[in-house]
Amino acid sequence: MPTWKQILARSITTPAQLAAHFPIEHHGMSAVAAQYPMRINPYYLGLIERVGDPIWRQAVPDPMELADHTCMEDPLDEENRSPVPNLVHKYPDRALLLVTSQCAMYCRFCTRKRKVGTARMEITPATIRAGIEYLRRTPQIRDVLVSGGDPLLLPDDTLDWLLTALRAIPTLETIRIGTRAPCTLPMRVTTRLARMLGRHHPLFINTHFNHPRELTSQAALACSRLAAAGIPLGNQTVLLRGVNDNAITMTALLRGLLKMRVKPYYLFQADMTRGTNHFRTRVETGLDLMRSLIGHVSGMAVPTFAVDAPGGGGKIPLTPDYITAMGDTIEFANYIGTPYSYDNNLI
Repeated sequence: MPTWKQILARSITTPAQLAAHFPIEHHGMSAVAAQYPMRINPYYLGLIERVGDPIWRQAVPDPMELADHTCMEDPLDEENRSPVPNLVHKYPDRALLLVTSQCAMYCRFCTRKRKVGTARMEITPATIRAGIEYLRRTPQIRDVLVSGGDPLLLPDDTLDWLLTALRAIPTLETIRIGTRAPCTLPMRVTTRLARMLGRHHPLFINTHFNHPRELTSQAALACSRLAAAGIPLGNQTVLLRGVNDNAITMTALLRGLLKMRVKPYYLFQADMTRGTNHFRTRVETGLDLMRSLIGHVSGMAVPTFAVDAPGGGGKIPLTPDYITAMGDTIEFANYIGTPYSYDNNLI
């Protein structure tokens, strides 16, 4: 059985290679791949059933990426909130540490598509050490999110060194890893990796599944290994047009995640990232999806719908409005529209 590194090495990185698997005219994609890198490893390629399906849309370059003149290069203003290279300090008590520019599959809707997978994202041992030193001398930071790229593409020993260095910072209470590897390259999550990660608690992992077809037996095994190591698992889904913007798909995804011991955490309105405008939905679409979930599925399966405010304003929860009147008595409707009231007076 091939290792995860061998599988990754056989990735498709050009539209011409993709044309050997699907009957497509690839020339229009080449200019896109030259601007925004392409990588589809054999595992994720095998999830595509047909041209244009929800898996295809996430992985395959689309000429519409170059036709986007609406969105922004750096919608979350990360570059201006980086006191040292590859560290973003946006919230008072949290920081984002970018430790690799590589991913197992380059998502076409990536927030950092301006630089992930390219020479424009230069990450070295020196920049990582500079980020660790910033965390050490900034005691108000209690939580760090390790991201990239995908941190799980780092070798086990490198990850172990990184987590050991972070855990040695006395003011750093929790460490989170953001990774899509359980979805896009689940065989990366070996028992050895899970065992090593389990030595660095309190450690949390947020992964990223967008469609029920990504919930394969291999993905379930990867998540099971992480959960067995005592690592709480959350999932961050992006609301994507033509991928998961309907109640049937979203419900199946969220219920399936719970079966894999993964707690739905966020459902994100798509960021206003240059090259991704064709994925965006109206906010009303997300609110309608939340109405289809709240009260109709287990509360554990209901994520927080949020928009990461353009310009670096942070995550803003978006919730359907159930309150119809506010005063001494609160009037509201429940999940199926039945009116109720609650006495708001205090003795």
